Amino acid sequence: MLPGPVFSNLSALQRLDLSNNFLDQLPQNIFSDLGNLTELQLRNNSIRTLDKDLLQQMVLLRQLDLSINGLAQIPSGIFDDLPALRLLSLRSNRLQSLDRVTFEPLVSLQQLQVGDNPWECDCNLRDFKHWMEWFSYRGGKIDQLACTLPKELRGKDMRMVPMEMFNYCSQLEDENGSTVLDNSGPPCTKGSPTPSKSKSGPEPEVEPSVGCPQKQRYRPVSVRRAIGTVIIAGVVCGIVCIMMVVAAAYGCIYASLMAKYHRELKKRQPLMGDTEGEHEEQKQISSVA
Repeated sequence: MLPGPVFSNLSALQRLDLSNNFLDQLPQNIFSDLGNLTELQLRNNSIRTLDKDLLQQMVLLRQLDLSINGLAQIPSGIFDDLPALRLLSLRSNRLQSLDRVTFEPLVSLQQLQVGDNPWECDCNLRDFKHWMEWFSYRGGKIDQLACTLPKELRGKDMRMVPMEMFNYCSQLEDENGSTVLDNSGPPCTKGSPTPSKSKSGPEPEVEPSVGCPQKQRYRPVSVRRAIGTVIIAGVVCGIVCIMMVVAAAYGCIYASLMAKYHRELKKRQPLMGDTEGEHEEQKQISSVA
């Protein structure tokens, strides 16, 4: 761990490389005096958490490399004072989701690296997907954000996942909102036994809990529906292709038969013409006789 005032006398420093060390924690005000810093390299360390005020007053910072660390989340507001940042690397960490609000202040960002993280492509990553699409639309470069979970999307780029697969998120938000409104009373318990009046009496019965809704495990139903739709569409397309092949074969056979018929018909026409000529000659000879 570096002491807080270690860079206090380096206000003119423009490039700082702390890569390939064993740093596991950075004090909140360690970079507070580095107002002219344009590049900060923190690659290949053991940093697990970041303070949201760590990068305050670094308005000239253009490159920030936080790759190959142990970051599990990025605190909201950490990039609020970085209007000049152009390159940000978060590769090879333990990130599972990101919040789009954290990245919206990066108005000058041109390249974002987020690969090699265990991304969970669920509702928590939906809003960041919108931001990625907007970032790519305005010309930004971002590497592949490959999903790790759910298994139906494993290895697929989050940007290629249809938004229809996240329709269930709105239902979850509505249900969670209603649950919060209903939980204004005291905390509920799973069940409490009713005390018996005497020891010799019957055993106490456990009353079912009314105010404790059972937590349901939500599954991306749209994923299964999408897979079923793909299978049905594939079967229909296969049947149509087979019918087209059969129709083409029938057409070829019919055309060949018709061509053969016309050829035979043409061969027969001269023969029929010769017999008619012979009959006419015989009639002329008989008339002369």
